[in-house]
Amino acid sequence: MSLLLSAVLVFLIELIARGSLDKTVEFFSQPFRPGWTTVALFALILIGCDALFGRRHNGILFIAPITLLLAAIGHQKSSYLGDPLYPADFLYSRQIMELAPLLVRERPLAAAIIAVGGAAAAFLLVALWRHWRRRFPAIRWRMRVARLALVVPALAFFVSIMDFATFSWTRDRLQIIPIMWDQKENYASNGFAIAFALNVPMAKVLAPPSYEDDVLDAIRAEPGKPSLPQDRPDIIMVMSESFWDPTLLPATTITPDPMPTVRAMRSGSVFSPEFGGMTANVEFEALTGFSNAFLPYGSIPYQQYVRGPVPSLAGFLRAEGYDTLAIHPFEGWFWNRENVYEAFGFDRFLSIEKLPPMASRGPLVSDDALTTEIIGRADAAKRPIFTFAVSLQGHGPYEPNRYADARVTVESVASFRTRESIRSFAEGVADADRSLKRLMDWASKRERHTLIVFFGDHLPPLNQGYTETGFLKGPVPERREPAAELALHRETPLVIWSNRNGPMRDVGSISPSLIPLKLFQAAGIQHPYYTGFLGRVDARYDVVERHVLIAPDGATPDWSRAARVDPLINDFRLLQYDALFGKRRTVERFFPRLPKPAGV
Repeated sequence: MSLLLSAVLVFLIELIARGSLDKTVEFFSQPFRPGWTTVALFALILIGCDALFGRRHNGILFIAPITLLLAAIGHQKSSYLGDPLYPADFLYSRQIMELAPLLVRERPLAAAIIAVGGAAAAFLLVALWRHWRRRFPAIRWRMRVARLALVVPALAFFVSIMDFATFSWTRDRLQIIPIMWDQKENYASNGFAIAFALNVPMAKVLAPPSYEDDVLDAIRAEPGKPSLPQDRPDIIMVMSESFWDPTLLPATTITPDPMPTVRAMRSGSVFSPEFGGMTANVEFEALTGFSNAFLPYGSIPYQQYVRGPVPSLAGFLRAEGYDTLAIHPFEGWFWNRENVYEAFGFDRFLSIEKLPPMASRGPLVSDDALTTEIIGRADAAKRPIFTFAVSLQGHGPYEPNRYADARVTVESVASFRTRESIRSFAEGVADADRSLKRLMDWASKRERHTLIVFFGDHLPPLNQGYTETGFLKGPVPERREPAAELALHRETPLVIWSNRNGPMRDVGSISPSLIPLKLFQAAGIQHPYYTGFLGRVDARYDVVERHVLIAPDGATPDWSRAARVDPLINDFRLLQYDALFGKRRTVERFFPRLPKPAGV
Protein backbone atom coordinates (compact mmCIF):
# COMPACT_ATOMS: atom_id res chain seq x y z
CA MET A 1 0.00 0.00 0.00
CA SER A 2 2.82 2.44 0.85
CA LEU A 3 4.41 1.72 -2.51
CA LEU A 4 1.12 2.44 -4.33
CA LEU A 5 0.57 5.68 -2.41
CA SER A 6 4.15 6.66 -3.14
CA ALA A 7 3.70 6.02 -6.88
CA VAL A 8 0.53 8.13 -7.00
CA LEU A 9 2.16 10.93 -5.02
CA VAL A 10 5.31 11.06 -7.15
CA PHE A 11 3.20 11.02 -10.33
CA LEU A 12 1.16 13.99 -9.04
CA ILE A 13 4.30 15.87 -7.99
CA GLU A 14 5.80 15.49 -11.47
CA LEU A 15 2.51 16.30 -13.18
CA ILE A 16 2.17 19.56 -11.24
CA ALA A 17 5.83 20.55 -11.54
CA ARG A 18 6.00 19.80 -15.29
CA GLY A 19 2.51 20.99 -16.18
CA SER A 20 2.30 18.29 -18.84
CA LEU A 21 0.81 14.80 -18.73
CA ASP A 22 2.90 13.65 -21.70
CA LYS A 23 6.17 14.74 -20.10
CA THR A 24 5.17 13.10 -16.82
CA VAL A 25 4.40 9.78 -18.49
CA GLU A 26 7.68 10.04 -20.41
CA PHE A 27 9.59 10.54 -17.15
CA PHE A 28 8.25 7.25 -15.76
CA SER A 29 8.47 5.28 -18.99
CA GLN A 30 12.10 5.99 -19.89
CA PRO A 31 14.52 3.54 -18.20
CA PHE A 32 17.40 6.03 -17.87
CA ARG A 33 15.43 8.37 -15.64
CA PRO A 34 15.01 7.81 -11.88
CA GLY A 35 11.20 7.83 -11.79
CA TRP A 36 10.89 4.51 -9.98
CA THR A 37 13.89 5.29 -7.80
CA THR A 38 11.92 8.31 -6.60
CA VAL A 39 8.89 6.12 -5.94
CA ALA A 40 11.00 3.78 -3.82
CA LEU A 41 12.50 6.74 -1.95
CA PHE A 42 9.08 8.18 -1.14
CA ALA A 43 7.86 4.76 -0.06
CA LEU A 44 10.68 4.67 2.50
CA ILE A 45 9.77 8.16 3.67
CA LEU A 46 6.09 7.21 4.04
CA ILE A 47 6.96 4.03 5.94
CA GLY A 48 9.18 6.06 8.27
CA CYS A 49 6.49 8.69 8.86
CA ASP A 50 3.92 5.97 9.56
CA ALA A 51 6.27 4.57 12.20
CA LEU A 52 6.66 8.02 13.76
CA PHE A 53 2.90 8.71 13.78
CA GLY A 54 2.10 5.20 15.02
CA ARG A 55 -0.55 4.34 12.41
CA ARG A 56 -0.46 2.88 8.94
CA HIS A 57 -0.70 5.25 5.95
CA ASN A 58 -0.81 8.43 8.04
CA GLY A 59 2.48 9.69 6.63
CA ILE A 60 0.83 10.50 3.30
CA LEU A 61 -1.27 13.18 5.04
CA PHE A 62 1.91 14.89 6.19
CA ILE A 63 4.18 14.41 3.16
CA ALA A 64 1.68 14.94 0.33
CA PRO A 65 0.60 18.54 1.13
CA ILE A 66 4.20 19.70 1.56
CA THR A 67 5.54 18.11 -1.61
CA LEU A 68 2.56 19.01 -3.78
CA LEU A 69 2.76 22.62 -2.60
CA LEU A 70 6.48 22.74 -3.41
CA ALA A 71 5.76 21.32 -6.87
CA ALA A 72 3.10 23.98 -7.48
CA ILE A 73 5.44 26.76 -6.35
CA GLY A 74 8.16 25.32 -8.57
CA HIS A 75 5.85 25.30 -11.58
CA GLN A 76 4.90 28.94 -11.01
CA LYS A 77 8.50 30.02 -10.59
CA SER A 78 9.50 28.21 -13.75
CA SER A 79 6.65 29.88 -15.64
CA TYR A 80 7.55 33.40 -14.51
CA LEU A 81 11.35 33.34 -14.14
CA GLY A 82 12.44 30.36 -16.24
CA ASP A 83 14.25 28.62 -13.39
CA PRO A 84 13.03 25.72 -11.25
CA LEU A 85 12.58 25.90 -7.50
CA TYR A 86 15.82 25.65 -5.49
CA PRO A 87 16.26 25.10 -1.74
CA ALA A 88 17.99 28.49 -1.60
CA ASP A 89 14.77 30.18 -2.77
CA PHE A 90 13.38 29.90 0.73
CA LEU A 91 16.06 32.33 1.89
CA TYR A 92 14.10 35.11 0.23
CA SER A 93 10.55 33.93 0.94
CA ARG A 94 10.11 37.08 3.00
CA GLN A 95 10.83 39.16 -0.10
CA ILE A 96 8.11 37.34 -1.98
CA MET A 97 5.58 37.96 0.80
CA GLU A 98 6.52 41.64 0.84
CA LEU A 99 5.78 41.89 -2.88
CA ALA A 100 2.54 39.91 -2.61
CA PRO A 101 0.32 43.07 -2.64
CA LEU A 102 1.71 43.98 -6.07
CA LEU A 103 0.94 40.50 -7.38
CA VAL A 104 -2.58 40.65 -5.94
CA ARG A 105 -3.14 44.07 -7.52
CA GLU A 106 -2.17 42.75 -10.96
CA ARG A 107 -4.20 39.53 -10.78
CA PRO A 108 -6.95 39.91 -8.17
CA LEU A 109 -9.05 37.02 -9.54
CA ALA A 110 -6.12 34.60 -9.50
CA ALA A 111 -5.22 35.78 -6.00
CA ALA A 112 -8.80 35.21 -4.82
CA ILE A 113 -8.86 31.72 -6.34
CA ILE A 114 -5.55 30.88 -4.67
CA ALA A 115 -6.79 32.20 -1.31
CA VAL A 116 -10.06 30.27 -1.50
CA GLY A 117 -8.30 27.17 -2.80
CA GLY A 118 -5.72 27.37 -0.05
CA ALA A 119 -8.37 27.70 2.63
CA ALA A 120 -10.35 24.79 1.16
CA ALA A 121 -7.22 22.66 0.97
CA ALA A 122 -6.36 23.44 4.59
CA PHE A 123 -9.91 22.55 5.68
CA LEU A 124 -9.79 19.32 3.67
CA LEU A 125 -6.42 18.42 5.14
CA VAL A 126 -7.67 18.90 8.70
CA ALA A 127 -10.82 16.86 7.93
CA LEU A 128 -8.80 14.07 6.37
CA TRP A 129 -6.43 14.01 9.31
CA ARG A 130 -9.26 13.79 11.80
CA HIS A 131 -11.24 11.11 9.95
CA TRP A 132 -8.56 9.22 8.02
CA ARG A 133 -6.06 8.94 10.87
CA ARG A 134 -8.07 6.54 13.00
CA ARG A 135 -9.43 4.46 10.11
CA PHE A 136 -6.10 2.64 9.86
CA PRO A 137 -4.77 0.31 12.53
CA ALA A 138 -2.15 1.38 15.00
CA ILE A 139 1.37 0.03 14.62
CA ARG A 140 2.82 -1.79 17.59
CA TRP A 141 5.95 -0.37 19.16
CA ARG A 142 8.04 -3.36 18.10
CA MET A 143 6.99 -2.92 14.46
CA ARG A 144 7.54 0.84 14.64
CA VAL A 145 11.10 0.29 15.81
CA ALA A 146 11.66 -2.32 13.12
CA ARG A 147 10.40 0.03 10.40
CA LEU A 148 12.63 2.85 11.59
CA ALA A 149 15.58 0.46 11.81
CA LEU A 150 15.04 -0.27 8.11
CA VAL A 151 14.18 3.22 6.90
CA VAL A 152 16.65 5.45 8.76
CA PRO A 153 19.85 3.74 7.50
CA ALA A 154 18.40 3.55 3.96
CA LEU A 155 17.55 7.26 3.94
CA ALA A 156 20.89 8.15 5.53
CA PHE A 157 22.66 6.23 2.77
CA PHE A 158 20.59 8.03 0.15
CA VAL A 159 21.52 11.41 1.64
CA SER A 160 25.19 10.42 1.61
CA ILE A 161 25.18 9.84 -2.16
CA MET A 162 23.48 13.15 -3.02
CA ASP A 163 26.64 15.26 -2.98
CA PHE A 164 26.86 16.07 -6.68
CA ALA A 165 30.53 17.10 -6.37
CA THR A 166 31.63 13.50 -5.77
CA PHE A 167 31.09 10.44 -7.96
CA SER A 168 28.80 7.74 -6.62
CA TRP A 169 28.58 4.33 -8.27
CA THR A 170 25.30 3.64 -6.47
CA ARG A 171 23.77 6.94 -7.52
CA ASP A 172 24.81 6.20 -11.09
CA ARG A 173 23.16 2.76 -10.99
CA LEU A 174 19.96 4.37 -9.68
CA GLN A 175 19.94 6.53 -12.84
CA ILE A 176 20.45 9.73 -10.83
CA ILE A 177 22.77 11.84 -12.97
CA PRO A 178 23.42 15.34 -11.55
CA ILE A 179 23.25 17.93 -14.34
CA MET A 180 24.16 20.95 -12.24
CA TRP A 181 25.33 23.06 -15.19
CA ASP A 182 21.83 22.96 -16.74
CA GLN A 183 19.20 23.01 -14.01
CA LYS A 184 16.25 22.91 -16.37
CA GLU A 185 17.54 19.63 -17.77
CA ASN A 186 18.48 18.51 -14.25
CA TYR A 187 14.86 18.80 -13.11
CA ALA A 188 13.53 17.32 -16.36
CA SER A 189 15.86 14.32 -16.22
CA ASN A 190 15.96 13.56 -12.48
CA GLY A 191 12.49 14.72 -11.55
CA PHE A 192 11.43 17.49 -9.23
CA ALA A 193 12.13 15.76 -5.90
CA ILE A 194 15.55 14.31 -6.76
CA ALA A 195 16.78 17.49 -8.48
CA PHE A 196 15.60 19.59 -5.53
CA ALA A 197 17.56 17.29 -3.20
CA LEU A 198 20.65 17.50 -5.40
CA ASN A 199 20.61 21.28 -4.97
CA VAL A 200 20.64 21.18 -1.18
CA PRO A 201 24.47 21.01 -0.97
CA MET A 202 24.93 24.03 -3.27
CA ALA A 203 25.32 26.36 -0.30
CA LYS A 204 28.79 24.85 -0.03
CA VAL A 205 31.15 26.28 -2.64
CA LEU A 206 34.03 23.94 -3.37
CA ALA A 207 37.51 25.28 -4.02
CA PRO A 208 38.61 25.19 -7.66
CA PRO A 209 40.96 22.26 -8.37
CA SER A 210 43.95 24.58 -8.84
CA TYR A 211 43.41 26.53 -5.61
CA GLU A 212 46.98 26.26 -4.36
CA ASP A 213 49.34 28.85 -2.87
CA ASP A 214 51.81 28.70 -5.73
CA VAL A 215 49.05 29.12 -8.31
CA LEU A 216 47.61 32.11 -6.45
CA ASP A 217 51.04 33.69 -6.13
CA ALA A 218 51.56 33.34 -9.87
CA ILE A 219 48.52 35.49 -10.72
CA ARG A 220 50.06 38.76 -11.85
CA ALA A 221 48.95 42.02 -10.27
CA GLU A 222 49.64 45.30 -12.05
CA PRO A 223 52.68 47.05 -10.50
CA GLY A 224 52.15 50.15 -8.43
CA LYS A 225 49.57 51.27 -5.93
CA PRO A 226 46.03 52.46 -6.66
CA SER A 227 45.93 56.01 -7.96
CA LEU A 228 43.20 58.60 -8.25
CA PRO A 229 43.19 61.94 -10.10
CA GLN A 230 43.88 65.02 -8.03
CA ASP A 231 40.41 66.28 -8.85
CA ARG A 232 38.49 63.31 -7.54
CA PRO A 233 35.10 63.01 -9.24
CA ASP A 234 31.82 62.52 -7.46
CA ILE A 235 30.44 59.16 -8.61
CA ILE A 236 26.73 58.36 -8.77
CA MET A 237 25.67 54.88 -9.86
CA VAL A 238 21.98 54.21 -10.45
CA MET A 239 20.75 50.67 -11.03
CA SER A 240 17.30 51.21 -12.50
CA GLU A 241 14.82 48.45 -11.73
CA SER A 242 13.87 46.48 -14.87
CA PHE A 243 14.95 49.32 -17.18
CA TRP A 244 14.77 48.10 -20.77
CA ASP A 245 13.79 49.39 -24.19
CA PRO A 246 10.12 48.41 -24.73
CA THR A 247 10.26 49.50 -28.39
CA LEU A 248 12.10 46.22 -29.04
CA LEU A 249 8.78 44.39 -28.69
CA PRO A 250 7.71 43.28 -32.19
CA ALA A 251 4.49 44.58 -33.73
CA THR A 252 4.34 47.25 -31.04
CA THR A 253 4.57 51.03 -31.39
CA ILE A 254 5.14 53.27 -28.37
CA THR A 255 4.83 57.04 -28.63
CA PRO A 256 6.52 59.24 -27.74
CA ASP A 257 9.91 57.52 -27.41
CA PRO A 258 9.97 56.48 -23.72
CA MET A 259 13.76 56.74 -23.38
CA PRO A 260 15.16 59.62 -25.52
CA THR A 261 17.85 60.57 -22.99
CA VAL A 262 19.22 57.05 -22.64
CA ARG A 263 19.07 56.56 -26.41
CA ALA A 264 21.08 59.73 -27.03
CA MET A 265 23.63 59.14 -24.26
CA ARG A 266 23.87 55.36 -24.40
CA SER A 267 27.36 53.94 -23.87
CA GLY A 268 26.53 50.29 -24.49
CA SER A 269 24.64 47.45 -22.85
CA VAL A 270 24.77 45.39 -19.69
CA PHE A 271 24.56 41.67 -20.44
CA SER A 272 22.53 40.70 -17.41
CA PRO A 273 23.05 37.28 -15.81
CA GLU A 274 19.34 37.28 -14.91
CA PHE A 275 15.94 37.67 -16.54
CA GLY A 276 12.84 39.15 -14.97
CA GLY A 277 14.17 39.18 -11.40
CA MET A 278 17.04 38.34 -9.05
CA THR A 279 18.23 41.96 -8.92
CA ALA A 280 20.68 41.23 -6.12
CA ASN A 281 22.78 38.97 -8.35
CA VAL A 282 23.28 41.75 -10.89
CA GLU A 283 24.07 44.20 -8.10
CA PHE A 284 26.62 41.78 -6.67
CA GLU A 285 28.59 41.78 -9.93
CA ALA A 286 28.37 45.54 -10.49
CA LEU A 287 29.65 46.43 -7.01
CA THR A 288 32.34 43.77 -6.61
CA GLY A 289 33.61 43.00 -10.10
CA PHE A 290 33.07 39.32 -9.31
CA SER A 291 30.90 36.95 -11.35
CA ASN A 292 27.92 34.72 -10.64
CA ALA A 293 29.34 32.41 -13.31
CA PHE A 294 31.68 30.91 -10.69
CA LEU A 295 28.97 30.27 -8.10
CA PRO A 296 26.50 27.36 -7.85
CA TYR A 297 23.55 27.50 -10.20
CA GLY A 298 20.60 29.22 -8.55
CA SER A 299 22.62 30.68 -5.69
CA ILE A 300 22.13 34.17 -4.28
CA PRO A 301 25.45 35.50 -2.97
CA TYR A 302 23.77 38.31 -1.00
CA GLN A 303 21.81 35.72 0.96
CA GLN A 304 24.27 32.85 1.14
CA TYR A 305 27.88 33.91 0.82
CA VAL A 306 28.43 37.44 2.14
CA ARG A 307 29.37 36.72 5.74
CA GLY A 308 32.31 39.09 6.26
CA PRO A 309 34.21 41.94 4.55
CA VAL A 310 34.08 41.64 0.76
CA PRO A 311 36.15 43.78 -1.64
CA SER A 312 33.95 46.26 -3.48
CA LEU A 313 33.92 49.67 -5.12
CA ALA A 314 32.48 51.13 -1.93
CA GLY A 315 35.24 49.73 0.26
CA PHE A 316 38.03 50.97 -1.98
CA LEU A 317 36.57 54.45 -2.44
CA ARG A 318 35.85 54.77 1.27
CA ALA A 319 39.50 53.96 2.00
CA GLU A 320 40.44 56.77 -0.41
CA GLY A 321 38.39 59.35 1.48
CA TYR A 322 35.06 59.11 -0.31
CA ASP A 323 31.72 59.37 1.47
CA THR A 324 30.11 56.10 0.40
CA LEU A 325 26.33 55.90 0.48
CA ALA A 326 23.79 53.30 -0.65
CA ILE A 327 20.13 54.27 -1.15
CA HIS A 328 17.15 52.02 -1.81
CA PRO A 329 13.60 53.20 -1.00
CA PHE A 330 12.44 49.83 0.33
CA GLU A 331 12.91 47.78 3.48
CA GLY A 332 16.55 47.35 4.51
CA TRP A 333 16.28 43.60 5.08
CA PHE A 334 15.25 43.04 1.47
CA TRP A 335 17.95 40.90 -0.22
CA ASN A 336 19.88 41.15 3.06
CA ARG A 337 21.15 44.56 1.94
CA GLU A 338 21.76 45.94 5.43
CA ASN A 339 24.36 43.27 6.16
CA VAL A 340 25.74 43.16 2.63
CA TYR A 341 26.33 46.89 2.35
CA GLU A 342 28.15 46.85 5.66
CA ALA A 343 30.33 43.99 4.43
CA PHE A 344 31.00 45.90 1.20
CA GLY A 345 32.31 48.90 3.14
CA PHE A 346 29.58 51.50 2.65
CA ASP A 347 29.57 54.27 5.25
CA ARG A 348 25.78 54.39 5.29
CA PHE A 349 22.74 52.66 3.84
CA LEU A 350 19.50 54.61 3.62
CA SER A 351 16.56 52.26 3.30
CA ILE A 352 12.94 53.38 3.46
CA GLU A 353 13.09 53.22 7.27
CA LYS A 354 15.87 55.84 7.33
CA LEU A 355 14.73 58.05 4.47
CA PRO A 356 12.36 61.00 4.80
CA PRO A 357 8.83 60.54 3.44
CA MET A 358 9.07 60.06 -0.32
CA ALA A 359 6.43 60.54 -3.01
CA SER A 360 5.13 57.51 -4.84
CA ARG A 361 4.13 57.11 -8.45
CA GLY A 362 1.82 54.18 -8.84
CA PRO A 363 2.21 51.82 -5.88
CA LEU A 364 5.96 52.40 -5.34
CA VAL A 365 8.36 55.21 -4.47
CA SER A 366 8.97 57.26 -7.60
CA ASP A 367 12.23 57.58 -9.50
CA ASP A 368 11.82 61.35 -9.31
CA ALA A 369 11.71 61.25 -5.49
CA LEU A 370 14.81 59.04 -5.46
CA THR A 371 16.60 61.51 -7.75
CA THR A 372 15.68 64.34 -5.39
CA GLU A 373 17.27 62.44 -2.53
CA ILE A 374 20.45 61.71 -4.55
CA ILE A 375 20.85 65.38 -5.50
CA GLY A 376 20.17 66.66 -2.00
CA ARG A 377 22.71 64.32 -0.42
CA ALA A 378 25.32 65.18 -3.03
CA ASP A 379 24.86 68.94 -2.58
CA ALA A 380 25.30 68.57 1.19
CA ALA A 381 28.44 66.41 0.98
CA LYS A 382 31.75 67.78 2.26
CA ARG A 383 33.88 65.05 0.66
CA PRO A 384 33.90 63.33 -2.72
CA ILE A 385 30.92 60.99 -2.90
CA PHE A 386 30.20 57.51 -4.18
CA THR A 387 26.45 57.02 -4.19
CA PHE A 388 24.91 53.73 -5.26
CA ALA A 389 21.14 53.94 -5.70
CA VAL A 390 18.71 51.15 -6.56
CA SER A 391 15.39 52.41 -7.88
CA LEU A 392 12.02 50.82 -7.12
CA GLN A 393 9.32 52.38 -9.29
CA GLY A 394 9.99 50.10 -12.25
CA HIS A 395 9.39 46.87 -10.30
CA GLY A 396 6.81 44.49 -11.72
CA PRO A 397 4.19 43.23 -12.04
CA TYR A 398 2.82 45.87 -14.41
CA GLU A 399 -0.90 45.94 -13.85
CA PRO A 400 -3.01 47.88 -16.39
CA ASN A 401 -3.76 51.51 -15.47
CA ARG A 402 -0.89 51.63 -13.02
CA TYR A 403 -0.52 55.34 -13.78
CA ALA A 404 -3.71 57.39 -14.09
CA ASP A 405 -1.85 60.16 -15.93
CA ALA A 406 0.27 58.01 -18.27
CA ARG A 407 1.66 60.02 -21.18
CA VAL A 408 2.79 57.20 -23.47
CA THR A 409 0.45 55.41 -25.86
CA VAL A 410 0.87 51.87 -27.12
CA GLU A 411 -0.33 50.26 -30.31
CA SER A 412 0.23 46.52 -30.46
CA VAL A 413 -1.06 43.20 -31.74
CA ALA A 414 -1.34 42.14 -28.10
CA SER A 415 -4.69 41.87 -26.31
CA PHE A 416 -6.14 44.93 -24.60
CA ARG A 417 -5.07 43.89 -21.10
CA THR A 418 -1.55 42.96 -22.23
CA ARG A 419 -1.26 46.19 -24.20
CA GLU A 420 -2.19 48.18 -21.10
CA SER A 421 0.38 46.22 -19.10
CA ILE A 422 3.05 47.15 -21.67
CA ARG A 423 1.89 50.76 -21.38
CA SER A 424 2.35 50.69 -17.59
CA PHE A 425 5.88 49.39 -18.03
CA ALA A 426 6.71 51.91 -20.77
CA GLU A 427 5.46 54.79 -18.65
CA GLY A 428 7.81 53.69 -15.87
CA VAL A 429 10.68 53.63 -18.36
CA ALA A 430 9.79 57.16 -19.42
CA ASP A 431 9.83 58.30 -15.80
CA ALA A 432 13.25 56.71 -15.25
CA ASP A 433 14.55 58.38 -18.39
CA ARG A 434 13.26 61.77 -17.26
CA SER A 435 14.88 61.26 -13.88
CA LEU A 436 18.22 60.52 -15.54
CA LYS A 437 17.91 63.71 -17.61
CA ARG A 438 17.18 65.67 -14.46
CA LEU A 439 20.25 64.18 -12.78
CA MET A 440 22.40 65.04 -15.79
CA ASP A 441 21.02 68.60 -16.00
CA TRP A 442 21.88 69.09 -12.33
CA ALA A 443 25.37 67.66 -12.77
CA SER A 444 25.99 69.81 -15.87
CA LYS A 445 25.71 72.94 -13.71
CA ARG A 446 28.18 71.72 -11.08
CA GLU A 447 31.79 72.79 -10.91
CA ARG A 448 32.79 69.48 -9.35
CA HIS A 449 33.64 66.69 -11.74
CA THR A 450 30.61 64.39 -11.58
CA LEU A 451 30.33 60.93 -13.10
CA ILE A 452 27.00 59.17 -13.56
CA VAL A 453 26.52 55.46 -14.30
CA PHE A 454 23.00 54.32 -15.15
CA PHE A 455 21.89 50.82 -16.16
CA GLY A 456 19.00 48.37 -16.01
CA ASP A 457 19.41 45.26 -13.91
CA HIS A 458 17.43 42.85 -16.12
CA LEU A 459 14.56 42.67 -18.56
CA PRO A 460 11.13 43.17 -16.98
CA PRO A 461 8.73 40.31 -16.20
CA LEU A 462 6.26 41.22 -18.96
CA ASN A 463 5.04 37.62 -19.39
CA GLN A 464 2.21 37.79 -21.98
CA GLY A 465 3.74 41.02 -23.25
CA TYR A 466 6.52 38.88 -24.70
CA THR A 467 4.43 35.98 -26.01
CA GLU A 468 1.58 37.95 -27.56
CA THR A 469 3.94 40.26 -29.44
CA GLY A 470 6.20 37.41 -30.56
CA PHE A 471 9.30 38.57 -28.68
CA LEU A 472 9.47 35.19 -26.92
CA LYS A 473 7.82 31.82 -27.39
CA GLY A 474 7.15 31.56 -23.66
CA PRO A 475 7.02 34.07 -20.78
CA VAL A 476 10.74 33.56 -20.18
CA PRO A 477 13.63 32.64 -22.50
CA GLU A 478 15.76 29.55 -22.32
CA ARG A 479 18.91 29.80 -20.21
CA ARG A 480 20.92 28.25 -23.03
CA GLU A 481 20.46 30.00 -26.37
CA PRO A 482 22.72 31.03 -29.25
CA ALA A 483 24.73 34.11 -28.30
CA ALA A 484 22.72 36.49 -30.51
CA GLU A 485 19.39 35.42 -29.03
CA LEU A 486 20.81 35.39 -25.52
CA ALA A 487 21.95 38.99 -26.00
CA LEU A 488 18.50 40.06 -27.21
CA HIS A 489 16.94 38.56 -24.07
CA ARG A 490 19.55 39.77 -21.58
CA GLU A 491 20.87 43.19 -22.65
CA THR A 492 19.77 46.34 -20.87
CA PRO A 493 20.87 49.93 -21.59
CA LEU A 494 24.08 51.29 -20.04
CA VAL A 495 25.01 54.97 -19.74
CA ILE A 496 28.37 56.18 -18.43
CA TRP A 497 28.45 59.99 -18.52
CA SER A 498 30.44 62.81 -16.98
CA ASN A 499 29.75 66.53 -16.81
CA ARG A 500 33.14 67.20 -18.38
CA ASN A 501 33.47 64.59 -21.11
CA GLY A 502 29.91 63.63 -21.90
CA PRO A 503 28.99 59.98 -22.55
CA MET A 504 31.56 57.20 -22.86
CA ARG A 505 30.94 55.58 -26.22
CA ASP A 506 31.44 52.15 -27.79
CA VAL A 507 31.49 50.20 -24.54
CA GLY A 508 29.66 47.35 -26.24
CA SER A 509 27.75 44.66 -24.38
CA ILE A 510 29.46 43.75 -21.11
CA SER A 511 28.83 41.68 -18.02
CA PRO A 512 27.94 43.70 -14.90
CA SER A 513 31.26 42.55 -13.42
CA LEU A 514 33.04 44.78 -15.95
CA ILE A 515 31.14 47.94 -14.97
CA PRO A 516 33.76 48.80 -12.29
CA LEU A 517 36.44 48.76 -15.00
CA LYS A 518 34.55 51.15 -17.28
CA LEU A 519 33.61 53.37 -14.35
CA PHE A 520 37.21 53.69 -13.16
CA GLN A 521 38.44 54.29 -16.70
CA ALA A 522 35.98 57.18 -17.02
CA ALA A 523 37.02 58.51 -13.60
CA GLY A 524 40.78 58.25 -14.26
CA ILE A 525 41.29 55.79 -11.41
CA GLN A 526 43.88 53.00 -11.48
CA HIS A 527 43.43 49.88 -9.35
CA PRO A 528 45.19 46.47 -9.31
CA TYR A 529 41.94 44.54 -9.69
CA TYR A 530 39.28 46.87 -11.07
CA THR A 531 41.41 48.26 -13.89
CA GLY A 532 44.39 45.89 -13.80
CA PHE A 533 42.96 42.38 -13.72
CA LEU A 534 39.52 43.26 -15.08
CA GLY A 535 41.29 45.18 -17.83
CA ARG A 536 42.95 41.92 -18.89
CA VAL A 537 39.61 40.13 -18.80
CA ASP A 538 37.98 42.90 -20.85
CA ALA A 539 40.74 42.74 -23.45
CA ARG A 540 39.70 39.16 -24.20
CA TYR A 541 36.04 38.83 -23.21
CA ASP A 542 32.99 41.07 -23.19
CA VAL A 543 30.75 38.66 -21.31
CA VAL A 544 31.57 36.07 -18.66
CA GLU A 545 28.38 34.09 -18.14
CA ARG A 546 27.63 30.70 -16.61
CA HIS A 547 26.95 29.01 -19.92
CA VAL A 548 28.93 31.09 -22.39
CA LEU A 549 31.97 33.31 -22.80
CA ILE A 550 31.50 36.01 -25.42
CA ALA A 551 34.53 37.60 -27.04
CA PRO A 552 34.76 40.07 -29.94
CA ASP A 553 35.61 37.19 -32.26
CA GLY A 554 32.89 34.80 -31.15
CA ALA A 555 31.28 32.83 -28.34
CA THR A 556 32.44 29.80 -26.35
CA PRO A 557 29.40 27.89 -25.09
CA ASP A 558 29.61 25.43 -22.19
CA TRP A 559 33.10 26.67 -21.34
CA SER A 560 32.90 25.41 -17.75
CA ARG A 561 32.54 21.80 -18.95
CA ALA A 562 35.57 21.93 -21.24
CA ALA A 563 38.61 19.82 -20.41
CA ARG A 564 40.73 22.96 -20.39
CA VAL A 565 39.47 26.34 -19.18
CA ASP A 566 41.18 29.52 -20.37
CA PRO A 567 43.86 30.30 -17.73
CA LEU A 568 42.61 33.91 -17.54
CA ILE A 569 39.10 32.73 -16.63
CA ASN A 570 40.58 30.27 -14.14
CA ASP A 571 42.53 33.13 -12.53
CA PHE A 572 39.27 35.12 -12.38
CA ARG A 573 37.59 32.22 -10.57
CA LEU A 574 40.54 31.74 -8.20
CA LEU A 575 40.69 35.40 -7.19
CA GLN A 576 36.96 35.42 -6.49
CA TYR A 577 37.04 32.19 -4.49
CA ASP A 578 40.04 33.40 -2.48
CA ALA A 579 38.33 36.69 -1.58
CA LEU A 580 34.91 35.20 -0.75
CA PHE A 581 35.64 31.74 0.69
CA GLY A 582 39.37 31.09 0.79
CA LYS A 583 42.47 32.12 2.69
CA ARG A 584 42.40 35.67 1.24
CA ARG A 585 45.99 35.20 0.15
CA THR A 586 45.55 37.50 -2.88
CA VAL A 587 43.43 40.19 -1.25
CA GLU A 588 46.25 42.47 -0.15
CA ARG A 589 47.81 42.39 -3.64
CA PHE A 590 44.64 43.00 -5.60
CA PHE A 591 42.55 44.92 -3.05
CA PRO A 592 45.03 46.94 -0.97
CA ARG A 593 43.89 48.98 2.01
CA LEU A 594 40.57 47.16 2.28
CA PRO A 595 38.79 48.96 5.15
CA LYS A 596 36.93 47.38 8.01
CA PRO A 597 33.12 47.50 7.77
CA ALA A 598 31.71 50.85 8.90
CA GLY A 599 28.50 49.54 10.42
CA VAL A 600 25.82 50.98 8.19
